[in-house]
Amino acid sequence: MKRYQVVGIGNAVVDVLTRADDSFLDHMGIEKGIMQLIERPRAETLYGAMEDRVQAPGGSVANTLAGLGNLGLQTAFIGRVKDDALGTFYAEAMEEIGTRFVNAPVAGGELPTSRCMIFVSPDGERSMNTYLGISAELGPDDVDEDVAANAEVVFLEGYLFDKPKGKEAFQSLARACRAAGGRAGIAISDPFCVERHREDFLRLIEHELDYVIGNEAEIRALYQNDDLESDLAAVSSICPLVICTRSGDGVTIMQEGVRTDVAVDKIVPVDATGAGDQYAAGFLYGLVSGADMETCGRMGHAAAGEVISHMGPRPERKLMDVFAEAGLV
Repeated sequence: MKRYQVVGIGNAVVDVLTRADDSFLDHMGIEKGIMQLIERPRAETLYGAMEDRVQAPGGSVANTLAGLGNLGLQTAFIGRVKDDALGTFYAEAMEEIGTRFVNAPVAGGELPTSRCMIFVSPDGERSMNTYLGISAELGPDDVDEDVAANAEVVFLEGYLFDKPKGKEAFQSLARACRAAGGRAGIAISDPFCVERHREDFLRLIEHELDYVIGNEAEIRALYQNDDLESDLAAVSSICPLVICTRSGDGVTIMQEGVRTDVAVDKIVPVDATGAGDQYAAGFLYGLVSGADMETCGRMGHAAAGEVISHMGPRPERKLMDVFAEAGLV
């Protein structure tokens, strides 16, 4: 039996939140309601200006692992932090939620731990300013192949594709897992990631992966046929399992040429942050538990529905209770 049911690799980003009114945003030159990538000097300025900061371990794959830990699975996370205050906090916080943080914080690393400074305005808008820091330096040397070989499933984050070392780390993890009989897959993360690295994405999906999860915009970005059905057919021709989420319009799953459409109830979100991350958690739980594709899709929907019912990207309730209420367990 494998030691881990799911191992993830992705950006280890500390979310740092504070409340701020519009005048503060204007004064600091923060564009409201969007995510911006920023450089180190800007990050230090904004971090220093935050009052009553609240910290939480973030990052897309890390959020998915939090959902899987909530469901009782054995998980591990491969990420890169410095041995500074935020990095130590991140590593300890991941361990506290039951996910093994594989890589020790880097002693004396040149770059600080990655952080996303989130300013929440009175109307609920989130203005995010992300400094990628040391997590963007993650590479193949950070991949413990013994951990990969002891994973039933590995889950990759498309955001790491922006640096060659990140791509190499993906390959190392996926190959070690699959060589030991496991399955590897990816969350595409963002259509802009695809646009920057389309050929590499398609090569990875075709030759290294067993499943791919993306929303409609991300799936359509892979082949650009200007038609979702054509794009789904193209992606499913090179990958055994394709999961396409379409917000309130349901989910389409293509497994070995067999299509499953899962309808969803439309819900007005309190905060849509983390919906895709928790959908992945629910789906992957079903996958490693041996559920059929419709049940996997419905589990993903139930987990996403829980997280959009409150503020924050991680579940507040026991997801197994949510599944039970939906008749899934």
